[in-house]
Amino acid sequence: MSNLISSMMTAAGALDAYSQVLDVVQNNVSNASTPGYANQTQQLDALRFDPSQGFSGGVVAGQVVSSRDEYAEQAVQQQTTLLGEAQQDVNSLTAIQQQFDVTGASGIASALNNLFQAFSAWGQTPTSAVAQQNVIQQATAVASTFQQTASGLATVSQDTSQQLQQTVADVNQMTAQLAGCNQQIMNGDRNDAGLDAQIHSTLEQLSNDGDISVTQQSDGTYTVLLNGETPLVIEDRSYALSADPVAPGPTASNPNGPPHLSVLAADGADITSRTTSGQLGSLLNLANNVLPGYLGDGSQAGSLNTLAESFASNVNSLLTNGYQSDGPPPVAGVPLFTYDTTNATNVAQSLQVSPAIAPDQLAAISPGPPEVSNGVALALSGLADPTAASDEIDGLSYTQYYAGMASNVGSLLDNANNQLQTQQSAVAQAQNVRQQISGVSLDDEATILIQFQRAYEANSKLINTLDQLTLDTINIVPST
Repeated sequence: MSNLISSMMTAAGALDAYSQVLDVVQNNVSNASTPGYANQTQQLDALRFDPSQGFSGGVVAGQVVSSRDEYAEQAVQQQTTLLGEAQQDVNSLTAIQQQFDVTGASGIASALNNLFQAFSAWGQTPTSAVAQQNVIQQATAVASTFQQTASGLATVSQDTSQQLQQTVADVNQMTAQLAGCNQQIMNGDRNDAGLDAQIHSTLEQLSNDGDISVTQQSDGTYTVLLNGETPLVIEDRSYALSADPVAPGPTASNPNGPPHLSVLAADGADITSRTTSGQLGSLLNLANNVLPGYLGDGSQAGSLNTLAESFASNVNSLLTNGYQSDGPPPVAGVPLFTYDTTNATNVAQSLQVSPAIAPDQLAAISPGPPEVSNGVALALSGLADPTAASDEIDGLSYTQYYAGMASNVGSLLDNANNQLQTQQSAVAQAQNVRQQISGVSLDDEATILIQFQRAYEANSKLINTLDQLTLDTINIVPST
């Protein structure tokens, strides 16, 4: 009789263990598509079997074990960091490229060509009021396109600053969430599969923004560092970053130039130079390296301002060294363009046709000797294809210099697009490896489900049989 009861208890224990296996399977299936979820396995532990000592064997539910592989997680995070950088590069460089029209159909290139043609037509009829007015109109168009391009790039710069602020805010929000998760682990939720999924989903999102290193401590909490050294999360504490503009110092070449952007750690340390990866790294590179190459900063004028200043000053020099009329006495020419001469980074934005100039004040006469009635006009039209180094920038004509500016951003964008495609494949591959290691296979779960359902049903029948045997045994015993 005691053996029957012992067998029934063993079978009942197995029922409970199998029931827990089925619960884990159901949880796996329900969370198969949950971001960050790793497949869980219910371990079954065998009980000691030694009838002589009263041990009847059987099985009990052990620990629920996660299939998560932290090395696979790190591989995904590393590739996601590079993907975030490439994606931000493409978005930012696309916005810059839109400010340049390399086809020559519009923008600075088209405006310069139209002005050169106006100079040429004026040279054919130097006293023509129509030709003179056309020069003024086309010069106004040139100034306007420089202003528009500078304004467009300035807008990109402002957007970059806002994106950096938002990205830093997102990082701080996610690190605060991770600190809260660590607090739950410290309070005893170390083996919570849902909490584990939330942590790793957040870590993957965070890796898009910067190069993070993640270490799980012996107490189950996660330590997160940026760039391998700047604390973001330690135990239940998060360390917020901040983003600030840094204006050029008073001793800079251009003290009124656009500011650089910086990222500071929670202790105020400047970590800008070390933040080179992820979305943060991309935004900092755009703000502090790419855009200053066009708009300037404390140490450089920027190629757009260099082009505007060189062209405008050369045109003005030719006009002011010429004569409106040969007199007597001869009347000297006046400048065509005006711009901010106090700030080298504001030339393109401030470039305009002098509001005081009238068409008949354009100086077409070259004083020589010998004097040439259309010499200045011809010299101005010759700027389209210069032969003198003084009419070039770094050995290039003005239109060639502009084309170089446009092709530079185009080349950067092509490289970024190639890198984006590479990283998309790399992330997909890393995620696929992770899925194979720790993802939920519905086929496998279906097999386990059927297996343990049948085991559960078999144990149920065994219990019914043992119950019937126990009842029969009781009925055999005569009543007193």
